[in-house]
Amino acid sequence: MKTTAAIFVGNDKPLVVDEVNVPDPREDQVIVKLSYTGLCHSQLHQMSNHDTVAPSIFGHEATGNVTHLGSQVKDLKEGDQVIVTWVSKHNETFSGGLPPQDLPGTTYQGIPINEVAVHAWAQDVIVLDKFVVRIADNEPPDLSCIVGCAVLTGAGAVKNTAGVRPGNSVAIIGAGGVGLSAIQMASILNAYPVIAVDLDDGKLEFARQFGATHTINASNTEPVEAIIELTNGGVDFAFDTIGVRATTEQILPAVRGGGPGAENRGGTAVMVGMPCPEISIDPSLFFMGQRGFLGSLGAAYPTADFEMYLRWNREGKFPLDKLVTKRYRLEEINKACDDLRAGKILGRAVIKL
Repeated sequence: MKTTAAIFVGNDKPLVVDEVNVPDPREDQVIVKLSYTGLCHSQLHQMSNHDTVAPSIFGHEATGNVTHLGSQVKDLKEGDQVIVTWVSKHNETFSGGLPPQDLPGTTYQGIPINEVAVHAWAQDVIVLDKFVVRIADNEPPDLSCIVGCAVLTGAGAVKNTAGVRPGNSVAIIGAGGVGLSAIQMASILNAYPVIAVDLDDGKLEFARQFGATHTINASNTEPVEAIIELTNGGVDFAFDTIGVRATTEQILPAVRGGGPGAENRGGTAVMVGMPCPEISIDPSLFFMGQRGFLGSLGAAYPTADFEMYLRWNREGKFPLDKLVTKRYRLEEINKACDDLRAGKILGRAVIKL
């Protein structure tokens, strides 16, 4: 079948909105007609990364309806509304973190398209069943789509990776869609203080709507010093939701130190944003303060967590309608990417397919 997609054709080139060919599903695949998909900073990284192979289709959070099923797919049926995500609902483990690349079979001008785990910047997508999670038919597709990455990544880092508990102090660097999801989860878990760090006063003010109790503008304040002063020594948990060298190097010194003794552990830094190639960290921060440093790679149990996040949205605890602030059409994908790159998007933007 033919469908329309936004196709990466090379570095420093605009995405091309054109037809691609989607084959019949294999036994473990489904085809989903998408309604909405999200726009993530990681796609900007992919576009600028010279290792990205063209042609590719990006995007990894979307909502749509199943139209075709492979012969071995048992937990879905045609017509189901689903979230397409990049985290397996089977909670599989791989030595490299992400699953081995399995080209879906979609082609552009006769050439197989590439993807990381899934692609979602297309009107119809073919995807492995394990990356498709059924949701209720009445869930709004323009809001539920961002649960497939922004929410699961940010909120999951706080709840599942760090295990934040009431009264823990938290700092989140980056107040984009992932960072705001982390802030909201920290607030739901009754952390205090919840400190948002960003370079933009507008984003910091927006972060207060999601539970940030304190804000730090890192463009005019040294953030680590400010966090230490606010918390009298450092936070229990610091999260980097951006992934540039400066922010990744800030989260470990921003957490409190411990000392000698079996239970005298310091705080924990959690890297959430896509990392840069290398960082430099003073090893004494680990040794002398018994601090910890963790990575958080899509820390979710999709089947259970997606239902929870959507229920919290209905209850007003996790307001997805506030988090989604801009909507674009697929034909506007390059403008959407330019706006995201220029910092013009609060929260998360979505693409109507």
